[in-house]
Amino acid sequence: MEYTDRQEDHVTHDVTNQVPQLIGHDVSADRALLEGLSREGADWATGELRRLGLTAGSARAQEWGRLANENPPVLRTHDRYGNRIDEVEFHPAWHELMSVAVQNGLHAAPWTSARPGAHVARAAKFFTWSQVEAGHGCPISMTYAAVAALRHSPALRAEWEPLLASRTYDFGLRPPQDKRGVLAGMAMTEKQGGSDVRANTTRAEPLSDGTFAVTGHKWFNSAPMCDAFLVLAQAPGGLSCFLLPRVLPDGSRNAMRLMRLKDKLGNRSNASAEVEYEGAVAFLVGEEGRGVRTIIEMVNMTRLDCVIGSAAGMRLGVAQALHHARHRRAFGAALIDQPLMRAVLADLAVESEAATALMMRLAGATDRAIRGDAGEGLMRRAALASAKYWVCKRAPVHAAEALECLGGNGYVEESQMPRLFRESPLNGIWEGSGNVAALDLMRVLSREPDAVDAFFAEVALAEDGRVAEAAERLLKALASAGPSDARRIAEQMAIVLQASLLVRHAPAAVADTFCATRLSGDWGRAFGTLPAGLDLDAIIDRAL
Repeated sequence: MEYTDRQEDHVTHDVTNQVPQLIGHDVSADRALLEGLSREGADWATGELRRLGLTAGSARAQEWGRLANENPPVLRTHDRYGNRIDEVEFHPAWHELMSVAVQNGLHAAPWTSARPGAHVARAAKFFTWSQVEAGHGCPISMTYAAVAALRHSPALRAEWEPLLASRTYDFGLRPPQDKRGVLAGMAMTEKQGGSDVRANTTRAEPLSDGTFAVTGHKWFNSAPMCDAFLVLAQAPGGLSCFLLPRVLPDGSRNAMRLMRLKDKLGNRSNASAEVEYEGAVAFLVGEEGRGVRTIIEMVNMTRLDCVIGSAAGMRLGVAQALHHARHRRAFGAALIDQPLMRAVLADLAVESEAATALMMRLAGATDRAIRGDAGEGLMRRAALASAKYWVCKRAPVHAAEALECLGGNGYVEESQMPRLFRESPLNGIWEGSGNVAALDLMRVLSREPDAVDAFFAEVALAEDGRVAEAAERLLKALASAGPSDARRIAEQMAIVLQASLLVRHAPAAVADTFCATRLSGDWGRAFGTLPAGLDLDAIIDRAL
């Protein structure tokens, strides 16, 4: 009996000091995001955004994200009878995520809206919903971007834009005219070329009916389950852009063969394929021989989504780190009250807010440029490449530090942090890796002086000595910069613009911390190595 009593006194499975799951909250309840929504002319969408935020924070949506990643897509090349089908099979959770995204207009819906700020509202929603699960954002983003390219061909635009912009998710391979909504992907890179698309060998031969027969391969076909793809191929007149549907109007499958799905580091819920074309039917988009110029419209839109996606990942990391630190105790106090942890959390929050402010400014510039504002278009051309370079570069180190805030629990799959960490490098690679983005920026700076002027005019709106001094250093660096300086220039441009935005729009505690650490050399390299005298309490309170 004495032995039994001792056993009861030593129960080993009482769970204490463990952090509850972060669910049942509004993911869009982010001051920097909501202020940016209003500032960039889309406060009319606040109600829609908040409703989506509550859905994103629900236990049901979080479970969809988990299931979609733990049950990745499967390629079915043939049916049971040996017929070629090239189908990609997804877990039902994937389709739930896609349905919510399409119903909320995260894809191409803004293109058919006359309301100013429609693209800003879409950016805020994409930012919010991406925090549930990032992989399904790939086909959503490409569908959004495809419309920009299709506007080079009025006939194709008239046929495809209403279907691309539809808020009905209609999955499955059928003739587009028989569907209530379609999705678009793209296929540019090949084995031998990668980002050097002018090295592409895929051929497009003109046919008598005005279409082209495409023969060749693509090393990366993003979201191969989509209904149509923008494809680059060598036509008689040079490298050209084509729209290649999966299913032809007569219901037959186009000659696009899915060879295998990529086994990727992250983005595992989404399919990426190697494909071969065997005389696949395609339609010319834009002018023959001007394929890069045509598809760059799509690339610029997806680059904006790279910035949004990376900013969303940062916000997710901050939210998870803050939630953990509020509920976890160590050494006699809550983690959030420990001085070193507070410094790390505040620094992560400042980086997240800077990324959010920049992506919302770019969304506003995009919206206004699409509606005919040439000045906003100039500013965007200079700012987008630098933002794509820098914000995407900051995402992996930010995710690693946020993961570390959870300690060993953050290294466990159930915490969601490993998925965030694996996802974090993707946007830095997609749509041109760091070197490509930085060199694209240098081309803009050398060829479009008006874009440079627009960028520095935007920075000068801060009317702040710290920002002005940093801008002056940047101007001097530009005067003698060459290709080998491209990364440094891209980084500095993004940081100076972020500083200007925070000085103008964020509380002093956030702006002062950013300027003291990112514009000055008086700071450490790791997150949390902040100088004394900063108002960390105000930063953390704002981020909560």
